[in-house]
Amino acid sequence: MPVRLRKLIGTILIIALVISYALIATTFAELLLGASPWWVHLLYFFFTGLLWVLPAMLIIKWMEKPAKPRS
Repeated sequence: MPVRLRKLIGTILIIALVISYALIATTFAELLLGASPWWVHLLYFFFTGLLWVLPAMLIIKWMEKPAKPRS
């Protein structure tokens, strides 16, 4: 797969990941953490704010792979 195509696909995947992850994390927090103390909210948003980085790193690693040489 050409590098430019892989980067285009990866960019679209990262945008979709961030949007869907934000919606899911916020909905989950709204439904389950409504009556929780402030420090539970702080911990939840701290960890969920960092958690999306793991799948994004895998996508970026895939995007940056060198292209296979043509035979």
